Amino acid sequence: MMVITVGLAGAVGCKRSDSKSAPPIRPTVSIAQPVAQKVHEWDEFTGRLASPETVEVRARVSGYIDKIHFKEGGDVKQGDLLVTIDQRPYQATVDRLKADLGAARARAELARAEAKRGESLAASKAISTDTYETRLKTAAEAEQALLSAEAALKSAQLDLEFTEVRAPISGRISNARVTAGNLVTGGSTANTTLLTTIVSLDPLYCYFEADEASALRYRQLHREGKRTSALFGPIPAEIALGNELGFPHKAVVDFVDNQINPATGTIRARAVLANSDKLMAPGFFARVRIPGIAEYDAVLVRDSAISSDQGRLFVLTVDDQNKTVYRPIKIGPIIDGLRVIREGLSANDRVIVSGLMSARPGVPVQPQVVPMSTNIIASVAADSPKS
Repeated sequence: MMVITVGLAGAVGCKRSDSKSAPPIRPTVSIAQPVAQKVHEWDEFTGRLASPETVEVRARVSGYIDKIHFKEGGDVKQGDLLVTIDQRPYQATVDRLKADLGAARARAELARAEAKRGESLAASKAISTDTYETRLKTAAEAEQALLSAEAALKSAQLDLEFTEVRAPISGRISNARVTAGNLVTGGSTANTTLLTTIVSLDPLYCYFEADEASALRYRQLHREGKRTSALFGPIPAEIALGNELGFPHKAVVDFVDNQINPATGTIRARAVLANSDKLMAPGFFARVRIPGIAEYDAVLVRDSAISSDQGRLFVLTVDDQNKTVYRPIKIGPIIDGLRVIREGLSANDRVIVSGLMSARPGVPVQPQVVPMSTNIIASVAADSPKS
């Protein structure tokens, strides 16, 4: 028994001696300090591009199309000749009414002269008062007939002018819906013939829908003086098409609708953007972002440094004794590849950005300093197999 006891005691003594002489291995982790900078938070929405001016070109007079003057799908300027309708019937009407106007003018001059002579004759009792009054009425009727003839001629001249269909706005024109030789119906009724359409391209509108919660937040920030509301003045916006990275197009939100749509719980807004090269077109899908809150000081870290514990976000930092510390955080959007940390970190903290699988809160680690930039990938020995 004694030997066994001594043997066991010696074995225990050896184990304690080995544990004291071999300290635990500290895992290697990469740490970086958060990037401190002023940031703008953006809220992103989806929208569609639209033209500020869209015109359906229709004929004002009926007739057969004589010629199509525009290039389909090309650009036109306001006043350009687009379509000519056969002018001969309208020219004949103008010529006839010019003759009618000449006859009416002659009758009016004769009636005026008769009335003037009747005035002197009535004064000398050479004609009766009834005769004189008849001449005055005849002169008045001739004057009204003259005015009617002038109006009829002006109307006919307008119809003749309307046989030349011109572009009401500048923009890009569609295809010709009716070709030369076809009869078109003109006028202001619903069954008038559509000739083509024109849309303006520079600038363009981008209509998007903001949810009710965002609209309420913007109004509250305006009350607190932290953000300008688009209800009272233009605010900056940035736009990207479906195939574009980032938001390369600068815009301005200049309109917010006057009511929330109860069916969707959203409110319509509009941004205006330049399209000088005319490569964007109405109907394109677009992503729109507008300032969420005013500019503020923030710290940013790599998204890969953030972990989740039952829905609670946290990062691990390293203190002065190189021990890991659990830090709960609240996050914001990603800006330039880094995540905004709204609460829980300061610019002087040392955040573990790589080697998180081998780090535990309160456990000493062996830190290696790396930049926070995501362009540099740190090599961590704890994450790679040893040979």
